[in-house]
Amino acid sequence: MNDFKSGFVTVVGKTNVGKSSIINKLVGEKIAAIANKPQTTRTRIRGIINRPNSQIIIMDTPGLHKSKSKLGNMMNENAISSIPDVDVVLYVIDASDKSIDEKILEKIKESKKKTILIINKIDLVDAKKVAELINKYKELYDFTAIIPVSVKKEKNVEEIVKEIESNLKEGPAYYDTDEYTDQTLRQLSEETIREKALKLLQDEVPHGILVEVTKMKSRKTKEMEKIYDIDATIFCLRDSHKGIIIGKDGNMLKKIGTYAREDLENMLNNKVNLKLWVKVKKDWINDMSIVKKFKADE
Repeated sequence: MNDFKSGFVTVVGKTNVGKSSIINKLVGEKIAAIANKPQTTRTRIRGIINRPNSQIIIMDTPGLHKSKSKLGNMMNENAISSIPDVDVVLYVIDASDKSIDEKILEKIKESKKKTILIINKIDLVDAKKVAELINKYKELYDFTAIIPVSVKKEKNVEEIVKEIESNLKEGPAYYDTDEYTDQTLRQLSEETIREKALKLLQDEVPHGILVEVTKMKSRKTKEMEKIYDIDATIFCLRDSHKGIIIGKDGNMLKKIGTYAREDLENMLNNKVNLKLWVKVKKDWINDMSIVKKFKADE
């Protein structure tokens, strides 16, 4: 039997390169919100990959972007500050993106950490383009490995875990082997509801959404079937946004609730009674009493 390995990995990159999709695929459970919109991830989210001879604690971080708010500043800080504290860095880029994020590369160079370059979305470009990217990035940094992948087509995803594992040292299991995230059920519920809102709403609304679960209790029905009662409030920045989230005759809110409830029932393996409210909390993205809740644990 091989010696057991463990370690911490952070996943960094620009917004919308597929970091959360990669993590969900590696962990085998949905722990991070996925939406085809920038700034979906707001804080560090830990996933736990349990293998026969290893345990990998992998962190999803917010995509780096030009910040226009205190929340944006916090998100960038959460991403950058994760690099020095881990054993391995996964740097994810989009195969179809020609620009290079100098800030991330600079931090990686400063940290001198083992870094695996993941070229995601290779299904969107031809093999020549992928080869050019590999050569281009080889000149920029001495990466431990460069792995072209397509999460959508499930190509080379397993290679990522193998490469991480080969670069870890012997160590203990930090979590029970049946755990797949350090998030609470309440946090997972909030992320699930926010993800559905992100996917369904117009572009100008999602960045200003905050979801708070105010009640989460399990009970038995008359038929002695277990059910979760979950109450949650969706906060937004403007009155006009509130109208969009609720929708005509409440249809948009119903749709968000229906999709979120289906995901929550799959996640909890129980029936869910979900109630949603919408409230305006003006300029909360610049209110440090709220924004500091998103600060990643050191």
